[in-house]
Amino acid sequence: MAIDTPSTAPTPSTAPTPSTAPTPSTAPTAPTDPPVAGRAAPRLTPRDRLVLFVLCAAQFMVALDFSVLNVALPVLGADLGMSPSALQWAVTAFALPSGGFLLLFGRTGDLYGRRRLFLAGLALFGAASVLATFAWDPASFLAGRALQGLGAAAIVPTGMSLLTTTFPEGPARDRALGISGTLLSLGFTVGMVAGGVLTDLLGWRSTMGLLALFALIVLPLAPGLLPESRTPERPRLDVPGAITVTGGLLALIYALSTAAEHGFGRTDVLVTLAAGLLLLTAFAVVESRTDQPLVSLPMLRRRTVAWGNLGGLVTFSMMSTVVFVLTLYLQEILRLTAFETGLVFGVQGVLSVVAGAYAPRVIGRVGARRTLVASLAGQGAIGLSLLALGEGGWSVVLATAAVSLASMCHLGAIISYGLTVTSGVPDEEQGLATGLVTSTQQVGITVGIPLLGVLATTATDLASGVHTVLLLDAVIVLAAAVLVAVGLRVGRTRSGTVEP
Repeated sequence: MAIDTPSTAPTPSTAPTPSTAPTPSTAPTAPTDPPVAGRAAPRLTPRDRLVLFVLCAAQFMVALDFSVLNVALPVLGADLGMSPSALQWAVTAFALPSGGFLLLFGRTGDLYGRRRLFLAGLALFGAASVLATFAWDPASFLAGRALQGLGAAAIVPTGMSLLTTTFPEGPARDRALGISGTLLSLGFTVGMVAGGVLTDLLGWRSTMGLLALFALIVLPLAPGLLPESRTPERPRLDVPGAITVTGGLLALIYALSTAAEHGFGRTDVLVTLAAGLLLLTAFAVVESRTDQPLVSLPMLRRRTVAWGNLGGLVTFSMMSTVVFVLTLYLQEILRLTAFETGLVFGVQGVLSVVAGAYAPRVIGRVGARRTLVASLAGQGAIGLSLLALGEGGWSVVLATAAVSLASMCHLGAIISYGLTVTSGVPDEEQGLATGLVTSTQQVGITVGIPLLGVLATTATDLASGVHTVLLLDAVIVLAAAVLVAVGLRVGRTRSGTVEP
């Protein structure tokens, strides 16, 4: 993706430093958006571009893995002898470790070296992709998927924290996160289209081989480009906190992933859901009583962290739900083929790239908080237009236009919520902050479909079920826009002021 390079740039000497950033102990609330008037867009040096390429390519690779296998599942199952019910594990085996270990690996990178953990995650992801490509039975394939997820859990938070510590807070970071967010969204969309094409032409194994190729390209470049970064001190790792939060996230993601396929009535879903909630409650208690917590409770009390992550959770969960129910609608009601459905979402991907190019400029003018609220409001309002879908051919045009425009707003929300959550956070805690951001992404992608999508799949009339889901989806996003606006005090502070 081309990177715009205007003529002026902030120098490192003028960038915010960790010493000037408020710490959780002295500032329970983070500063508002920095002054936006007169901020110059950054000039990225050739090395900056290479660093950005390596970090964004790794994020794109992980995003691709979330969707590239979906279309190939029936062919994969027939080849490896997996029953239809067992195919769920092709997705769940990746989702469990990739979501469950995000916070732990984000904090581990803070303490022991982000670059080191990022490289280890890349190597593990690449090796696991090779194993999945040449899998000879279901067990070997699922082992490869689980190891891919573990590698992704190391890559995502450390990659984002390397990005936020490499590019100083301000226009440089805005642009870097804009490109990263665009490729994150594009990777998911490209995966849906590429998965079908590769499976038809080369077989399902080529989808896993593509991921191995990405890792092979990125891994040799990373060691010479990425700087090591970690906290100057070496505090001990909060083991009880790590156990409870990782166990809680694993149980919660398993419950929601299984409910998406089989509903909430199964015993294992109810047991793991209850266990996940109990473990996360225990995690909160542990963190309030330890001297060196895995997650700083003062950080969670920051308005930017709490309300920014709420906005991120809603935009991810509700957009994934829209994509899910529209896929059902286009194929089951309008009778589009898988390839034609992929083209609809291909338009969505193109407009997401456009949104990613302009979102940092909008943020530079109005601030991340206002952009987040406006993006959520736009996503919800455009989602309401999908209630007009019918069974005529014109509905394809409406669905394509609406989901593409809503995705542009969605991408604006992704970029602005990441900036909102990480702004004002000291460099030594960027891994934790970005771990929270990426955990929100994973939980959001996981939670939306089982909570709302099941209303469409279990409805007697699919068309009415789809409309019900779309209505609830839009209402939730609009309500979140109002809550986030109030929580972040958007409109109550003047540009350039700082909260007490």
